Amino acid sequence: VRCAAETRDIALDVLVDMVRRSTLDPDEIEREKGVIVEEMNMYYDTPRDFIGGVYESLLYGDQPLGRDIIGSKETVRAATRETFLDYLGSWYRPERMVVGVGGRFGDDLLPRLEELLGDLDPAETGAAAPVALDDAAAVKVHTKTSDQAHLIVGARSYPLGHPDRYVLQLVATVLGGGMSSRLFTEVRERRGLAYYVFGTNQGYTDAGSLYAQAGVDIARIDDAVSTIVAELRTIAGEPVPADELEKARSFAKGRFVLQLESPHGTTMFGLRREVLLGAAEEPEDVLAGLDAVTVEDVQRVAADVLGGRLRLALIGPFDDPGRF
Repeated sequence: VRCAAETRDIALDVLVDMVRRSTLDPDEIEREKGVIVEEMNMYYDTPRDFIGGVYESLLYGDQPLGRDIIGSKETVRAATRETFLDYLGSWYRPERMVVGVGGRFGDDLLPRLEELLGDLDPAETGAAAPVALDDAAAVKVHTKTSDQAHLIVGARSYPLGHPDRYVLQLVATVLGGGMSSRLFTEVRERRGLAYYVFGTNQGYTDAGSLYAQAGVDIARIDDAVSTIVAELRTIAGEPVPADELEKARSFAKGRFVLQLESPHGTTMFGLRREVLLGAAEEPEDVLAGLDAVTVEDVQRVAADVLGGRLRLALIGPFDDPGRF
């Protein structure tokens, strides 16, 4: 929640009340199910968004990382008041809860939080089962009649806390971070194969993937896939020039610093690391980590991640994964 500094206590009280004492009226839950199902329909009808779900289902299969966060229409329709109460009771415990506050939050914040949350009973919550990384199929096609194909080509990478996480970030930046990146220059500017194209790394606590995503002309889908694959293989096989690495480093650092300019950005930065990695990290440490990356580091990590098996997820008017 975002609020004026003067209304901090009211905002905290309302937020905690929502977590701890929500009414969860069964009639309202039933009405909201229809809204959520329509949101799902919108998501499925937006290939630029839905392609990420297709790709992760290819990578991780029938386990939590391979499923859409929003669930399925069947799970939404089956949810009851008890479903929510059981979830809150199982996971919202002191051992797992983290409070993040940013901006001009004033005095006596900790005593106020103690008043609101100090009587929560401790309880073991357990841990989510680790992801199983099996030998997944190489291609997954979601057939959809359309004038444009959306695709992701990628490979397994490293989890969030991996020692080479900053190297991996710069590999992704060289590939597809911004309008001067290799993918944007080659796929869009030189060849005109895509309206949008980018590269990124998606990390989780125990898995990760480095990938390129694009929306391309269905008549030139083969050219688009082969061009993207060539760029991934090139960075895996040839050292990145020092000046290109410096440009990518400057871009990554600048984007990171800009994200921290708002209290919301700073709060989410700290919360993400505290919740997922178990400890908050100082922004200066992130910048130092990016500064420490060398050309040799980029070559080593790119070869490790992109030098092996690649996987392709695709949405478009295609029905034969074998052609790719």
